[in-house]
Amino acid sequence: MANVPVKQIALAPELRVTPLLEAMENAGVLGAGSLGRAYKVTVDMLEDTDYTVFLTLAGPMIPGGLRKIVQDLLQKRLIEGIVTSGANIVHDIIEALGYKAVKGTFQADDASLRNIGIGRAGDILFLQEGFSAFEKKTYEVLDCVSQADRKNISTSQFLTEYGMRLDDEDSFLRTAAESDVPVFAPAILDSMLGFHIWTYSQLKPFHLDLVSDMTRLSDMIFESKKVGALILGGGPSKHFLLGANILREGLDSAVQITLDRPEGGSLSGASLDEAISWKKAKGGRLVTVIGDATIIFPILIAGALEKLGRL
Repeated sequence: MANVPVKQIALAPELRVTPLLEAMENAGVLGAGSLGRAYKVTVDMLEDTDYTVFLTLAGPMIPGGLRKIVQDLLQKRLIEGIVTSGANIVHDIIEALGYKAVKGTFQADDASLRNIGIGRAGDILFLQEGFSAFEKKTYEVLDCVSQADRKNISTSQFLTEYGMRLDDEDSFLRTAAESDVPVFAPAILDSMLGFHIWTYSQLKPFHLDLVSDMTRLSDMIFESKKVGALILGGGPSKHFLLGANILREGLDSAVQITLDRPEGGSLSGASLDEAISWKKAKGGRLVTVIGDATIIFPILIAGALEKLGRL
């Protein structure tokens, strides 16, 4: 098996996609029309200083190549908050520790991978030694949290503490911490980071306060003139942000990129229009694009940044 690392996608001025996206917008129908409309809404959200824009991440977005793009949006101060699965945080930290995801295949022999200490997500492979280094680093960070904060610390505050202790300048968690952008992880226990926090709490006092995260998010929403969202995938990340916006009669604008289907009735596959009925979103500037976010999001953001002169 060749040990070829996943190379993160980097946006650059020579990546000219704006004319293509504008052509899709002009076509206006089917998937191309959806992506064209998503491009228009994204540009408007990122350009309008009245907007507070959130990014939500579900699925393996960070090891899937989007790490540098997320970090770039933070560095350019174009997003004000991130809501993510715990897994994307774990993979960001592992890469910051020097263990890159490796290219594999969907036809892998999983029993053989298990025997040599490799885990698989799709065609992405992860070396077990990276998770061992992650476990050690997590305990080191937990030990650095003050005694007072260990009694009651919000997840977003803890992730800021963690981000400030990472040396990799391409880490989105570090960049978020340095930029004072909160990272929320409402389902953090459903990840290896949550598991290590739990095991640590069995040895030493440590308590995560999830309620404080909702307070911090709701404060941001109440203080915003407009709220926008870029939603990759679904799950708790999507719903945590949508649910909080009930407090203000819904998101003003949003773009969702998902491969999930609506027929099962789950939130992950639901169109953003469905959120209008729950007062989680307002009508008019909501676009759902059906497709793989690792393909669509780089094109969308490259076009938006090019249009804004920020590429």
